[in-house]
Amino acid sequence: MIAQDSIDSPFRFISVRDNIIIRYGVWPCMTDTDRGSVLLLNGRTEFMEKYDETIGELNQRGFDVYSLDWRGQGLSSRMLPDRHKGYVVTYDDYLEDLNRIVHQIVMPGAKQPVIIFAHSMGGHIGLRFLHDNPNVIDRAVLVAPMIEILPFTVAKWFLRLITRRRIRQGLDHRYAIGSSSYDFLDKPFKGNRLTSDPNRFMDAQRAIVKNPDLAVGGVTYGWLAATLKSIDIVKKPGYTAKINIPILIMIAGADRVVSVKDQKRICSTMKECNCVVIPNARHEILKEADRFRKIFWEDFDTFTGIKK
Repeated sequence: MIAQDSIDSPFRFISVRDNIIIRYGVWPCMTDTDRGSVLLLNGRTEFMEKYDETIGELNQRGFDVYSLDWRGQGLSSRMLPDRHKGYVVTYDDYLEDLNRIVHQIVMPGAKQPVIIFAHSMGGHIGLRFLHDNPNVIDRAVLVAPMIEILPFTVAKWFLRLITRRRIRQGLDHRYAIGSSSYDFLDKPFKGNRLTSDPNRFMDAQRAIVKNPDLAVGGVTYGWLAATLKSIDIVKKPGYTAKINIPILIMIAGADRVVSVKDQKRICSTMKECNCVVIPNARHEILKEADRFRKIFWEDFDTFTGIKK
């Protein structure tokens, strides 16, 4: 089932297995130059409204844009009664949802080439999709992809240990250590790990004020367990070597959310991958200050053939 929330809205809804509803969006470019289609995959806690500026910049470059809210985020179905809890059973669910969107929504009408444009967790899911679906996507731009997480409050070995214990205890729905429900007052800009730009940092908060249902809080042990398992899959020897399309990985030099070292390592395993490090940029490069975004868009334009 496909539904649309209003005639003029870019947003639509599709029913997938298990009675889950996935919200997706389509933004056709209105320029005279058609450069192809971009599939925008956002990160954990994110939603399509957060990327209004980026979608507009892609449209201006001549790309049609497709995107979605992952299950458990945005206005797609939430997985637990407490909608603030970040939860997924397995990353296979994310991949099945993405598969449905790609093959039922994107590919039937997409202008070529089709480019995956993915941030953080979206970059991780994008890599797995590329591995499982060769010859579907033409290129990929991965922005600070989540190859390995950097725990904020505890060491990685301890995070894995406590996660295994909590899952065995049946506590997969419980907030993980250091996580809690969404609270706007808990998000001061000072010491921000995501961006140095206070105005763009507020984009998500402004959207949530308009529609509080967009908000997502911290992660559960279930989400952590699924994430750590998927990280282990991506880091298996030879896994990413099977991906043979051109890929650009844009790395935030001052990233404190995902591992810079692992992004560089994963790039070295792929046949046609190029890494660009933006010094001093924080995790959300697309929400960073103009001086960082300028570097990003210059490399994007070169990679996609806009700038010769």
